Amino acid sequence: QVQLVESGGGLVQAGGSLRLSCAASGFTFSSYAMGWFRQAPGKERDIVAAISRSGGDAYYSEFVKGRFTISRDNAKNTVYLQMNSLKPEDTAVYYCAADKVMYPFNYDYWGQGTQVTVSS
Repeated sequence: QVQLVESGGGLVQAGGSLRLSCAASGFTFSSYAMGWFRQAPGKERDIVAAISRSGGDAYYSEFVKGRFTISRDNAKNTVYLQMNSLKPEDTAVYYCAADKVMYPFNYDYWGQGTQVTVSS
C-alpha cells in the first residue's frame, strides 16, 4: 500500500523558513520521481518543485525558484522541500506526490497534505 506522509508545515512569519518532509512507503522509492505541489484557498493545485529518481534533475516553478530547494534521500525514502524567504503568498496546503516519470506533472500517488501559513 502506497503511503506518502508529509510533515513540517506550520505558521511562520514572512521572511522565515520551513522544511517539509515526505516519508514514502509501499513502493520502490528510488524508482519514482517526486514532486511538491500546493493549493491555496480558492485556487487550483500547482506544481512547486519536482526531482528526478536519482536526484540529479530538479524543476522549480517560477514563483519559488531561488527560494525553495527540493532534495531526496533514497536511503531514507524521504523527499524534502526547504523553503526560505517565505512570503504570505506561499500560504497553501503542500502536497507530496510520486510518479514513475518526472514530466508531465500528472502524478499517480499523493499524500494528505500539510498546511503552511505565512503571516505578514
